[in-house]
This record gives sequence, C-alpha cells and structure tokens, in this order.
Amino acid sequence: MTSKQSNDSHAMELSAQGDDWRPTPHGRFLADVLTANSFAKGKDVLELGGGVGNHTILLLRHEPRSLVVTEISEDLLASTRKNVERNRPAGSVIEYRVSDWLSTEGTFDLVVTNPPFCVSGKQNRRYFIDSLILDAHRRLRPNGELLFIQSSMADVQKTLRRLDENGFDAKVIERRSGPFRDYYFEDKSFMEEIKQVPDGYTVQDGTHMETLNVIHGTLRPYSPPSIAHIPATKK
Repeated sequence: MTSKQSNDSHAMELSAQGDDWRPTPHGRFLADVLTANSFAKGKDVLELGGGVGNHTILLLRHEPRSLVVTEISEDLLASTRKNVERNRPAGSVIEYRVSDWLSTEGTFDLVVTNPPFCVSGKQNRRYFIDSLILDAHRRLRPNGELLFIQSSMADVQKTLRRLDENGFDAKVIERRSGPFRDYYFEDKSFMEEIKQVPDGYTVQDGTHMETLNVIHGTLRPYSPPSIAHIPATKK
C-alpha cells in the first residue's frame, strides 16, 4: 500500500505492507497534536514504536537536536526507515534502533509514543501504558517530558493518578471523540472489561464512541534518600 496523507499541515508520502503498523485514529490525532505544537524543538527525543514513520517525520520537522526511533523488529524498523528517509528534512539527526519498548539505552528530554491497548497482547491491556508510567523515568532527564495518547476506555483518571504517584506533573492537553473501530466488537472480553471503566465510552444514537486523550507529563526532579534500597551509583 502506498498513500499520501491528505492533511496539508502534515502531508507526506507513506508506504506500508505486511505487518506494518498503519496510522490509526489514535495515530492521526497524535499527528495533529504534534503538528500544532513544538514539543520536540531543540530537544533529544525518543520515539517508541515508529510504525510507518508518520510521527517520526513530524517530530523531525520541528527540529529536535536529535531523535531516536525504535521498532520491535528489523522488518518493522526497515519500513519506518524507508518512509522517514523519503520525507525527512535535510540536515535532521536521527538514529534507528531495534528495541522492545523502553529497553533501549540513553536519556532524553522527550519520550513520545502511542501505546498499544486493546490488542496489546497482554492479560493486562494497560501493560504498555503502565510500563511507560513506571519506567519512562529511566529514559528521561530531570524535567523531561512524556507525550502519549490513550483511549478513555483505558481509564484516563487511573493514568493521571499513577503518573502523579510516579513523579510526573501530567494533564490531558487534547481530546477527540470518535466511533469504535470494528475489531473492538469482535473481542467479547474487551467489551465486558470496558463496561467497568468510569466514563470509558458513550453510546450516541446507537453508535459507540470513545474519547482519545493526548497526555503530557513532566518528570519532577527527585533524589532518593540515603537509606533508599537502591544500588550505589557507580562513579
């Protein structure tokens, strides 16, 4: 498949095939937010899960100091690289890495991602959201920023509460509602689970609607006390 994004504000030529992750409503909404805001300008950025590279290209257009983009396999990363190299601004600095979620190296000023949820492949569908909240501090410098998107069905209030518990000043910066994707209805356990989520979805004139939320958090500086149960820092 080859396509050209129709929104002039982030027009680009993208191709996808096989198992490549194509832009979803989540991804398109996050793309709009990245286009309208200069989160990446002058920063060292880590993008988790490059997919077809649409977010990567938008981040590069905002002139980060550097950008590392990851994918979970060489094949998926090859698709990211192909699209980014076709569309990247001249002189931009980027590194491509095969990495499983946050297992890559280095620290950054900004981490950006669209975490899997409904089809995360985990018993805890929030696994990648919760992992991000718990471990993003390993990849962020003090006052570093975290930017990601999630559905209302993944419990936004739980996310904001856990971000605060784990050292982030965080808030929802943009919202957009839209209809369920067809495959939601195919997973009966998913449809039962989301009934338990406060304000998880609405039904309007017979149409099930979720709300997509772009969340921005800033990591508060923190120094553990001297008696904390952590290994001494190597010098």
